[in-house]
Amino acid sequence: MLEINSQPFFLSILKAMWPLWVLILVRIIFYIFDIEIKDLFNRRKFQKGAHWRSDRDIIHWLRNMSPKDFEHYIADLFSRLDYKAYVVGGPNDGGIDVIAEKDGIKHYIQCKKYFKRHEVGVSEIRDFYGAITDKLTSGKAYFITTNKFTLPAEKFVEDKPIELVDSYRLVKYIHLAEKKKEELKEPVNKEICPECGGQLIERESKHGRFYGCSNYPKCRYIKNL
Repeated sequence: MLEINSQPFFLSILKAMWPLWVLILVRIIFYIFDIEIKDLFNRRKFQKGAHWRSDRDIIHWLRNMSPKDFEHYIADLFSRLDYKAYVVGGPNDGGIDVIAEKDGIKHYIQCKKYFKRHEVGVSEIRDFYGAITDKLTSGKAYFITTNKFTLPAEKFVEDKPIELVDSYRLVKYIHLAEKKKEELKEPVNKEICPECGGQLIERESKHGRFYGCSNYPKCRYIKNL
């Protein structure tokens, strides 16, 4: 019986269709790249106005992050709070996602991002404590989540150097970082507030940028840009 070798025929088909495969690959790459760019743009746009958004909006935004993005956001947040922070998370991170260093002392952070409502239980806190207990000399540990903790978890850390940061406490940290950012801004042209003698500082609101008095909220003088 005559046998027909189909392999050369199949290869010829593939060679004839290579422009189509290249086009499909290029479209996939552009699609992924476009999503990444849009996500980055939206994250920066949201962060830029975090100080005037509602706490509920911020929590919703945090819960929609990917776990990796959440780790990087926490590292950036601690950097804005005067720590030297960097992400170390990975398959063998030992429960440590971020290390934040200040005044030569290292603090260890675990990040748990959950999309839906979830209470972090005592077993997760116990595992984290077991992973970092030999590292805690003078520093402390932070367990940060986008949700909340169970009562047994809160009881477990009462006598331990671990701070539990739930979604609402995390929002307070975010507002604190925004406040520090505003305080660090230099006065514009050394202008003086005509109402109280304070210094005019460039600020930002959802309506745009403006010059506000450094003595806010006691003085509410505003000068439009």
